[in-house]
Amino acid sequence: MSWDLGIFEQAVRSYAHFQAPVVHLKGPGTNVLGDHFSPVTALLAPFYRVFPSPVTLLVAQALLFAVSAVPVTRVAARLLGRRRGLAVGVAYGVSWSVQRAVDFDFHKICFGVPLIAFALEALLRERWPAAACWAAPLVLVKEDLGATVAAIGVVLFLRGRRAQEKVTPLALGLIGFGVLASAFALSVVIPEFNTSGSYDYWNKIDAEGGGPAPTILLETALRTLAWVLVPTTGLLALRSPLLLVALPTLGWRFVSHEEHYWGTDWHYSAVLMPVVFLALVDSVQRSRLSRRGYADQLPAAAAAAGLALCTALPMAGLTEADTYRKPAWVNGAEHLLDRVPDDATVEANIGPISRLTQRCRVLWIGDTRGVLPDYIALHEPNGRTPDQLVDYARQLHPTARYAHVGSAGGVELLARVGGGGQAAA
Repeated sequence: MSWDLGIFEQAVRSYAHFQAPVVHLKGPGTNVLGDHFSPVTALLAPFYRVFPSPVTLLVAQALLFAVSAVPVTRVAARLLGRRRGLAVGVAYGVSWSVQRAVDFDFHKICFGVPLIAFALEALLRERWPAAACWAAPLVLVKEDLGATVAAIGVVLFLRGRRAQEKVTPLALGLIGFGVLASAFALSVVIPEFNTSGSYDYWNKIDAEGGGPAPTILLETALRTLAWVLVPTTGLLALRSPLLLVALPTLGWRFVSHEEHYWGTDWHYSAVLMPVVFLALVDSVQRSRLSRRGYADQLPAAAAAAGLALCTALPMAGLTEADTYRKPAWVNGAEHLLDRVPDDATVEANIGPISRLTQRCRVLWIGDTRGVLPDYIALHEPNGRTPDQLVDYARQLHPTARYAHVGSAGGVELLARVGGGGQAAA
């Protein structure tokens, strides 16, 4: 998996060299701010300048998720006691969606998860200005998170009123800020940088052209909701108003006709995890105040459930010896791709992308829009003969000629003949 990792590395690489965040994988010269409004990724630029590698992004993502466990565990220990707080922290850290997100390429939501966690911790501790300050930067993570900021403002209003404190101006200000920031990003900023002058993802919620059968959507949505609420909180989180913060994310996912948004794969549920676990903390505290003793056992139950599920989740790989070995075929593929000189233009499919983006201009296969790449790098696990690959290159670029350079580890490399595409020895 290297699609999103390649996209974000191209953006961060541009930032690191004080350039506009151009992502050639989205089309030659495409400014990523016309795709999603995520200027927060520029924060990685100084680190990438020192360590120019996709690994830098993966390490940063893992660290940001790890940092998000701090406010979750800290406020749980403060409100429920040290042992229960530790149990909540463990349950959160090994939760299925956090694991899926860390195992995924890289995604900007890794910045949103700790911000949400710190904001909700502040709400539970009735530190209203701090909650607003942690929530506000979410609008720089992704254009839809302004709705989440507004939802945090709603919860701030509800909890402040319950605590009989005057937080209405702050809450209303946060709600308005979130709504206006999302509206501005969607209607002004993104269209300004988008070559079509619009927001490309509106078609994900446009039912025209046929969407999924409603019964399939309902079944998948209910399964996803069960995964979000049952093994994490035993449904007790439903007692907490903090769960309102999850509604915007669940809403845009379930109104979409893009099936990838509905399920439990990849990173899509990661921003929900600090919400549901801190809603659990709030619910356990409320239940204890009303003398419902069964709630006291839920933190330990959630930790046990999370650890048990690890056997079928990415963390299980940590117990396998092969996880720590670099296969010979990987070395072969890397050696082949090392023959592509720095700054070359390469057209590639999923496999080779993140092996090249740190030093080459990488375009997505079939989307070069008239640009003739110096090289074509393809991951071909089923294999095509060199002659078939040359024919495929001719179909992609009828005006150019490509020669087969070599193959290794399931990767095939072709170089443009007579156009500077000479592979390094």
